[in-house]
Amino acid sequence: MALADARAICPDLATRSADLAREAAALSSLRRWASRYAPMVATDGVDGLVADISGVPHLFGGEGELRDDLQARLERAGLHAASAIAGTRGVAHALARHGGGIVPDGRLAEGIGHLPVTALRVDHDTAEALARVGLSRIADLAHLPRAPLARRFGAGLVLRLDQALGAQAEPVAAEPDAPHFGVRMTLPEPIGKQEDVMAGLARLLDRLCAKLARHRMGARRVRLELRRVDRGTAQVEIGLARPMRDPARIATLFAKGVDEVDSGFGIDALRLTAPVTEALAPEQIGGGPAIRHDDALADLLSSVGNRIGFERVLRLLPATSLIPERSFLLAPAAYSTAEPIPHRAGSKRPITLFPPEPVTAASGTPPASFRWRRMRFTTLRATGPERITPEWWFDDPAWRSGLRDYWRIETQEGPRLWLFQTPQALGGPDWYVQGEFA
Repeated sequence: MALADARAICPDLATRSADLAREAAALSSLRRWASRYAPMVATDGVDGLVADISGVPHLFGGEGELRDDLQARLERAGLHAASAIAGTRGVAHALARHGGGIVPDGRLAEGIGHLPVTALRVDHDTAEALARVGLSRIADLAHLPRAPLARRFGAGLVLRLDQALGAQAEPVAAEPDAPHFGVRMTLPEPIGKQEDVMAGLARLLDRLCAKLARHRMGARRVRLELRRVDRGTAQVEIGLARPMRDPARIATLFAKGVDEVDSGFGIDALRLTAPVTEALAPEQIGGGPAIRHDDALADLLSSVGNRIGFERVLRLLPATSLIPERSFLLAPAAYSTAEPIPHRAGSKRPITLFPPEPVTAASGTPPASFRWRRMRFTTLRATGPERITPEWWFDDPAWRSGLRDYWRIETQEGPRLWLFQTPQALGGPDWYVQGEFA
């Protein structure tokens, strides 16, 4: 029902938004767990599972015992579920959503005849059209000729009815599991030296990168778990600036972390996983005469990012704005792609920008001399003005004073500064410094 109607019935109703991503992840985990009862398990809508248990019930003592075991395990896990067993997927679906139970072979029509036609997985409009002519239960449809039903209510209704009664096959097609990018190694004798751990890591990386290559994927994070003989664990995790599956370059990033690991009385098992991956097309890696420029930059970003954090390694990206503060964007270098600076006609921009700083003792336009940062400057050469108007669609407090006239000032003392004047400003200093040229 609608939320407003529900609150009218129960004013104290507590609600919260559905988290569809987490619900789908939970259902996927439950699907993997349900494989203990059948080799083929698939999702059935957004709130159900369907399994082909052909040849399995005798392992549990029968269909009833299998269903009881399933229900008991779900209840112990705190899950409220309804289950049904039938000879066809359509009957099992209908019965599971109307109380559950078991329908014996050869009695499919009797098992669901009392259920409403909506249990056949037909759309709402078809169900209403059937109800208007008095066909509200599945038993009302089971013995009717198929051709008139198809002409009046569509072929979809006949297909669902035949699938439920076994006239049309509806196999269970289980979704393929996502590939797991992980490898492990158990050692016959404990190790403790860094070079021994790195040697084991190299073998694991070869296997992991080969698996990544088969699936055309690249790792963005790689985690090494070390198990000590005292059952303690140590973990070293690195991030990568771009998808990668080159064992030699990845191993280099692990050297510092492995050197800091406390091996205790020795390490007897290693496990290497790639928890975060991205698509990576086949490419030539390793064995070349030299590392490409892109690879060298990615290695530098990975090395620096693992030390200080990838979110702190930033790059400048161009932005379409004439306002100096908005003419660029700051983005993490590992999660963005470099963009060429577009050609821009007009005055040059300074290499260093900072918040406007007031200028005092300015004389003339442009000022022949002025004071800035407790120093006196004399203008040697001036270029301008360049008038910039504030963007009216942004409410920027720094630009509420109106337009600005920018000047490029070369001083006798050496610095080349970017000054601007606010002609519309009332009171206060008229001149500010906002940048410095190289």
